[in-house]
Amino acid sequence: MSEINVTPLVDVMLVLLIIFMVTSPMMTEGVKVNLPKTTTKYLKTREDPLVLTVNRKKEIFIEKHRIRINGLETKIKKIFENRKDKELLLRADKDVPYGFVIKVIARVKRAGIDKLGMITEPAD
Repeated sequence: MSEINVTPLVDVMLVLLIIFMVTSPMMTEGVKVNLPKTTTKYLKTREDPLVLTVNRKKEIFIEKHRIRINGLETKIKKIFENRKDKELLLRADKDVPYGFVIKVIARVKRAGIDKLGMITEPAD
């Protein structure tokens, strides 16, 4: 018989597909933040907006990259200098003092961001 038996190949491929489907959600990493809970509706945003995170220790992250508050404005200006849509989402831990979050928002606005959204978790 000169034909290749493809049944074992298909079985192996299906098993690999299932393994990757199960493990891929576990591979996403980010900055741990305890988000406040609200009962608001979701807003439509671009497919992949830039996310700015402020954690409990008052550390600021652009996506996964840590940045100091002093360099935040210039970094955001550089990121958005060639983008038409100036949209940014802010994730702030609920235990971060309100004044610090306002300082971050002020620097983001000074950098020329038109749309600033806040990420929260749905209330139970």
